[in-house]
Amino acid sequence: MKKTKLAVIFGGKSSEYLISLHSAASAIKNIPNDKFDVTLIGITSEGKWLYFPGSIEEIDNNTWFENPNCCEMILSPDAVLKGFIKLNNDKTFDKVEIDCVFPILHGKHGEDGTIQGLCELYGIPFVGCDMLSSALCMDKEFTHIVCNSKNIKMAPYMAVVNEKNLDLKDTYKKVLENLSLPIFIKPANAGSSYGISKIRNYDEFEKGMNFAFDHDRKVILESTIEGFEIGCAVLGNGEILIGEVDEIEMYKDFFDYNEKYHSTTSKIHCPARISDELKLEAKETAKCIYKALECSGMARIDMFLTPTNEIILNEVNTIPGLTSVSRYPSMVKVGLNMGYTELIIELVNLAMNR
Repeated sequence: MKKTKLAVIFGGKSSEYLISLHSAASAIKNIPNDKFDVTLIGITSEGKWLYFPGSIEEIDNNTWFENPNCCEMILSPDAVLKGFIKLNNDKTFDKVEIDCVFPILHGKHGEDGTIQGLCELYGIPFVGCDMLSSALCMDKEFTHIVCNSKNIKMAPYMAVVNEKNLDLKDTYKKVLENLSLPIFIKPANAGSSYGISKIRNYDEFEKGMNFAFDHDRKVILESTIEGFEIGCAVLGNGEILIGEVDEIEMYKDFFDYNEKYHSTTSKIHCPARISDELKLEAKETAKCIYKALECSGMARIDMFLTPTNEIILNEVNTIPGLTSVSRYPSMVKVGLNMGYTELIIELVNLAMNR
């Protein structure tokens, strides 16, 4: 049987660069060699695209770009070629045809529609949501706008752009008029809980705004939702599958970067410790969100469950964490009895048949 030529792209110009490396290392370990001919392409934190012929360990420990056999890789704009141009170190070049791209890139310049747009322009199928859906889900303000138009419940919010004439004291006054303290300040376009602060007074507000602006020129201010976080792993194009609902048990104010990747005081429960009726409602809500934002391939839908059993959208991750201990593969395994290797095969199939 002819193997599918699969290009895995990892790294990227994002604050989530290291997370991408760990996700990619886990995914590559589980790609079946009998079905796929794999080409590895790393993007350095400076944005240089490199063909990588080395080991998974080099990716995981962030030494991959030091491999002497790395060479420059260019995504070809020729839609007939559908692939890359490899610029060899001996000054020759090779055409590398690709059937499908698997972008394992978290955050800006990878999860935000940029890579997806390139692949669409050059006619190469790719794993995950398309350009428009990726961009909508990445920008928290536009996620709010679209979901509010579909009557999907979200936290009350404000969007603020870091302009020269921005007056933080005046902005804080508007917060007090329109939102209830405490609030969360989030970069509009960032993941892995980078740049997020919980705010209870003006001093914290000023620090939180400056912290968030370090990650993005636009920030989202959201009222705090009482309750705890649950999530759904969604898979599919027209026909949608949903894995088991999970639950984050927290002992801190929120699920920050450290908790997401080290779980020092938090715990993930899969299945979630909620009733079957609430699990079904969460899955139906996740399906509505997935469709409203025109997602395809995969997404992890993060929601809050309030003390009165209201389900409220938190955010959508179009390239969720894919490490061996990440929530998405775990929910798929528990809920759909689909192992990591089977998940990869299904994701590529969905990409090729979109």
